[in-house]
Amino acid sequence: MPFKKGESGNPKGKPKGAKNRTSEEVRTLLLEFVNTNLETLQTEFNSLDGEKKLNFIEKLLKHVLPPQITSLSQLSETDLNCLIEKLKNESKKD
Repeated sequence: MPFKKGESGNPKGKPKGAKNRTSEEVRTLLLEFVNTNLETLQTEFNSLDGEKKLNFIEKLLKHVLPPQITSLSQLSETDLNCLIEKLKNESKKD
C-alpha cells in the first residue's frame, strides 16, 4: 500500500531538521584541523596568485553559505509563510 503525501514508512524516524551525527563529527574534525594548521594554511593562501585565491574562496563559500534559491518553488510552505510574514512586518516599518 503506497504512503500518502507527507507520511513516512517510519514515523518514529529521524525528526525533520535533525543533524546527521557523521556530518557533525566530520565538521568537528575539519575545524580542529584548520585551528591546528591555521598559520600554515594562511601562508599557503598568501602564496596563491589572485585568480587562485578567488577560486579557493568560491569553493570554500559553497560549504559555508546555504545554497542559493533560484525559485520560490524551492521553498517549503512553512518557509513561504515565514517570508510573507517578514515582508508584512517590513512594510509596516515603512
